[in-house]
Amino acid sequence: MWKRVVGYGALLAAGTLALQWLDYQRLVRMHAGDVYLFLVAAAFLVLGIVLGVRVFAAPAPAAFDGNPKAQAALGLSGRELEVLHELAAGHSNKEIAAHLHVSPNTVKTHVARLFEKLGAKRRTEAIRRARELGIVP
Repeated sequence: MWKRVVGYGALLAAGTLALQWLDYQRLVRMHAGDVYLFLVAAAFLVLGIVLGVRVFAAPAPAAFDGNPKAQAALGLSGRELEVLHELAAGHSNKEIAAHLHVSPNTVKTHVARLFEKLGAKRRTEAIRRARELGIVP
């Protein structure tokens, strides 16, 4: 019984496929100009998008080097530079200490030295000065 059901199902599927193919052929013959026009328009659309992306793409930003001359002129140590980057990220002394695996008192000392070297009285002023010098992004 199930073989007969599968056979009829396959026959109906083949008939449906044939009718759909004939309908497609009739549609293409009746609207051949429209189909060609659509294909040309789609090709120009893709070409325009590709060219637009290439022409108007923003140039890749230059790699941030941290202005080594300013770092050397200020005499910033590697650890002070790490603390400065953490300050610029907006972290507190405790968070900076946790990230760098040092005590909060060590972070306070580094922050005080940074204020002294950058001529700042507050964190925001130190960060602004470091950004002006190109030390932090």
